[in-house]
Amino acid sequence: MNIRKVFKFREGFIHELWVLVIPIVLQNLITSAVSMADVVMLGRLDQTSLSASSLAGQVQFLLNIVFFGLASSLTILASQYWGKQDRPVVGKILGIGLIISVVICGLATVLALFMPRQLISIWTNIPELREAGAKYLRYVALSYLFAGISQPYLSIMKACERVMLSTAISFTTLWANIILNACLIFGLGPFPRLGIVGAALATTIVRGIELLMCVVDFSRQNVIPRSVVNMFSIPGYLVKDFVKYCLPAFINDALWGLAFNMNSIIMGHLESDIVAANSIVTVARDLITTVGFGVSAASSIMLGKTIGENRLSDARKDASAFLRVAFVVSIVQGLILFALTPIIPKFVNLSERANHYLQIMLLVNIVYQMGQIINTLLIASLFRCGGDSKYGMILDIVCMWGFAVPLGLISAFVLKLPSIVVYLLMCTDEFAKMPFAFWHYKKGNWIKNLTR
Repeated sequence: MNIRKVFKFREGFIHELWVLVIPIVLQNLITSAVSMADVVMLGRLDQTSLSASSLAGQVQFLLNIVFFGLASSLTILASQYWGKQDRPVVGKILGIGLIISVVICGLATVLALFMPRQLISIWTNIPELREAGAKYLRYVALSYLFAGISQPYLSIMKACERVMLSTAISFTTLWANIILNACLIFGLGPFPRLGIVGAALATTIVRGIELLMCVVDFSRQNVIPRSVVNMFSIPGYLVKDFVKYCLPAFINDALWGLAFNMNSIIMGHLESDIVAANSIVTVARDLITTVGFGVSAASSIMLGKTIGENRLSDARKDASAFLRVAFVVSIVQGLILFALTPIIPKFVNLSERANHYLQIMLLVNIVYQMGQIINTLLIASLFRCGGDSKYGMILDIVCMWGFAVPLGLISAFVLKLPSIVVYLLMCTDEFAKMPFAFWHYKKGNWIKNLTR
């Protein structure tokens, strides 16, 4: 069977896609493996440490949304200018990303260092979780600033097709994180047994190593000018284009992240068992969906470059092909998650009630991840790299803040439904917005060449 003919791929499409997808998937797998190592080790320690680190980790989750928003925003312009081979402008786009990222991550660092109890109280009012989470935040705080510098750099390198760089760095930091986690959490060898504090400290050290590797690479690479002065000499027209085409995407992801984070806030005010189960489910889902999100990330780079080369007809055909690939991948991912559902609970030490929640939540995510992958491809990849980020912003804000968040709050605190029912209702957001995303895709007026 000829896959290219069955799925109507153009000549060379599969090769171009997988050259980008494979390293991106490897990096996503490595990132998920780091989270899994934290969950498994702290889950072996005790359920309180697991739940507290999960809630404190919501600060990092929000920053990850910032990084994702910045990456997709920067890719909108950077990939098109890379297709045009205008390298100095790509460097200036990195400068814009660094300014935004360092300001936001610097604020998070200050709050986590000096106001950890107040910060963790946003997510939970359970005393033992609040105390353990505050300790975690204080020791993980500097990692936010380190990541605020390294992540925009790695995003730009991906947009310039240097996807193996972030994969190599992630592979190095994975092993560093696992080794440091084991030593500092459990007190192996000469290291003290620090528990949840050890997990936070390991994360900070690893982020510092990641930043150092990025600085070394920047001093040696030839993709963009190595002049810092050039990077931050940003012309007015580029700022204007960023505000017009990229800022809506960034705002979209920031508000989506805040809305999605409300799920953790709601569950953190319900019971510890649902928090513990959700921390496992999140890692399992992230691990399973690495290929789907890899396809989405690769499509941003490929589509942006194709549009920058002014091959708009090929871009339309590729967009349709990306959608078919994402649909097939999401089905396969669902089947894998279904097969792993009886196995996953054996890796952690949860209460009987939390374990029951975990089984149900894993089954719910078999379907949920399909909607997540399709919507991410449409809104965060195709529409944005086509130059239309406003529609996705409006759609996400309306569906999340007008539908999903009120539904979660009302079901939890007004109707006082069981925790697992609240979780199920909060997982309907992806399917509420999917029809509108497909409608906009079918209109086909979202592809534009943005380069000057």
